[in-house]
Amino acid sequence: MVTFWVGILAVSVLLYVLLDGFDLGVGILFGRTGDEARGHAMLSAVAPIWDGNETWLVVAGVILWGAFPVVYATLFSAFYLPLLLMLAGLILRGVAFEYRYKTERMRWIWDTSFAGGSLVAAFMQGMTVGALVEGLPITNGQYTGGEFGWFSAFAVLCGLGLCLGYALLGACWLIRKCEGDVREAAYRLIPYLSVGLLAFLVIVFVYALAENLQVMHRWLERPYLFFFPAIGVIAALVAAESVRSRRDGVPYHMVALIFAAAFGTLAISFWPYMIPFSITIEEAAAPDSSLAFMFWGAGLFVFPLMLLYTVISYTVFRGKVKPTPGHY
Repeated sequence: MVTFWVGILAVSVLLYVLLDGFDLGVGILFGRTGDEARGHAMLSAVAPIWDGNETWLVVAGVILWGAFPVVYATLFSAFYLPLLLMLAGLILRGVAFEYRYKTERMRWIWDTSFAGGSLVAAFMQGMTVGALVEGLPITNGQYTGGEFGWFSAFAVLCGLGLCLGYALLGACWLIRKCEGDVREAAYRLIPYLSVGLLAFLVIVFVYALAENLQVMHRWLERPYLFFFPAIGVIAALVAAESVRSRRDGVPYHMVALIFAAAFGTLAISFWPYMIPFSITIEEAAAPDSSLAFMFWGAGLFVFPLMLLYTVISYTVFRGKVKPTPGHY
């Protein structure tokens, strides 16, 4: 049961990153779009599916709460402020989706809210990951870092890096879904975003070496981890070629594969810890009776139905978006 719920949690988090990642990325790129027609097309590319994407974050939170309550309590104690800001950003951009279509004179407020909410949510998620990689101050299984124990230069750097990554994912999604000026603008942005993301990865690697972060020792102990970066490099090369040859359907899948490879690298680097390097999976897991009880509801029905819903929604709204007076 413990292994089952760890797997479901990993899949839920990865699906959230891949699906809501491009959603947030489109929102970040929306902030630099001054043309109403282009902005409308960008929103139409994510409007049918954005709320379903965010549901995977709820699924991950519920699994943590029920199956790994120690991790749930520790993470919320440590990241109370960044999680509140992230949720505020997600709520703000969700409201902006609906309100901007109902107003004309004040539309700029909701456009700013959509872009700003996306940026804040992405930045806070990156800071959270950075703080976990660097290590939280935990004593006897309790978080002891205070309100800002998660804040550091490395966490800020990771926040900026995830914003770049999501923006790249969003640009690839726009190529996949849009035509005309939006598609061409996304193609022009990809080289700049790729160079920025590469620079971020180099800086993070140098920082990790200089600070002798514990995660680096895991790489030396587990050389098979280099399998995942190898996949990322191959995917990056294929993505670059697809951008050069203007193959609209390929870049998003390749960048998503890069994200999946990075996720796999972190997950196996931390194993068997859920909060590196303080709380293991076995220490964090709920009693077997609780895990088995959850299986008959969330594990056997809710999770498969969520997957089915996601597949159906992306199938129904496949293809390029067309200009319409409404949402999509």
